[in-house]
Amino acid sequence: MKTKTKLWVVAVVGLLLVIGLLVGIKAGQIGAMIKAGKSFVPPAESVTSAKVEAEEWQAARPAIGTLVAVRAVTLAAELAGVVREIGFDSGTFVKKNSLLVKLDTTTEEAQLAAAVADASLAKISLERARTLRQGGANTQADLDGADARAKQTEATVASLRATIAKKTIRAPFDGRISIRQVELGQFLAAGAPIASLQSVSPIHADFWLPQQAIADLRLGQRARLLTDTYVNANWDGEITAINPEVDVATRNVRVRATFPNPDGRLRPGMFANVNVLSSEKRPVLIIPATSVIYAPYGDAVFLIDEKKDQDGKPSAVARQAFVRLGERRGDFVAVESGLKAGQMVVSNGAFKLRNGSAVKVNNAFAPEAGLAPKPPQE
Repeated sequence: MKTKTKLWVVAVVGLLLVIGLLVGIKAGQIGAMIKAGKSFVPPAESVTSAKVEAEEWQAARPAIGTLVAVRAVTLAAELAGVVREIGFDSGTFVKKNSLLVKLDTTTEEAQLAAAVADASLAKISLERARTLRQGGANTQADLDGADARAKQTEATVASLRATIAKKTIRAPFDGRISIRQVELGQFLAAGAPIASLQSVSPIHADFWLPQQAIADLRLGQRARLLTDTYVNANWDGEITAINPEVDVATRNVRVRATFPNPDGRLRPGMFANVNVLSSEKRPVLIIPATSVIYAPYGDAVFLIDEKKDQDGKPSAVARQAFVRLGERRGDFVAVESGLKAGQMVVSNGAFKLRNGSAVKVNNAFAPEAGLAPKPPQE
């Protein structure tokens, strides 16, 4: 019995020694990890940098516009008839008064020939009646009847000629004509569309500006047009009309600018970006738009400060700064407050930083920012 008790005591003491040894080893490991964590310095984050530049920007008011033809009509026939001749091709440029469509006028031309002959006879009869009247061989009523007959036949001739002219559709002005909607031999009802004609040189751009802009708007003010259809081109024009009333629903005023379009690349109905330019320039501080971290509580950037590490070596550290942004142009954005000219900001990689993070600037592959960026050529 005593022997078994001794064995149990030895086993319990051995187990306690093993547990104590394991606890000691684990405590040593945890202590080493805590000590290493206190002395751990996270590696510097690789970023690109840009300098806060002081520039002068020409004041401009951006707007979204729609291109409108200077003159535009949908051509149609006033009278019904069968199409006998088509004088244009779809999508071509036509000159003023050029023949577009001619309807069948054989009946009217035959009636016109008879009316001309009748008018000629009525004219001869009128001259005879005047001669007889001078000699007193007829009455005044005979002369008045001959005169009325002559005028009636002349009116008939004019009416038939007008009918024939209305069945000949000509271009009312120079312009580009759309896809035709008629064919030879087709019976064309009165008012049925033939094609649309657009005068596109120059061309209008209609857009809306808030009522606060009215004080700065004036006729002849410069405007610049850009469209995503031709990314490398822009057009300079001027304001030619300002609506006299403000829309009561939006409190915006409608403005029209006119732009030269000699090559016809701008088409009515196209979407366009319009900038109304001012003659004055204002100083601004600009940074790449990629530098900004947008947040509900305020926009911020990371400044790059030069400090010394524990070994006395210079190192770059990120410092968060809140900014108030202004107008954006191309790849840049204006900063109204929060920065000074000459400061360095993180232009790419700011999303992975926090205040006080060590950074390593590498601008070898930094994308180039521009006021008028162009897409890479594929």
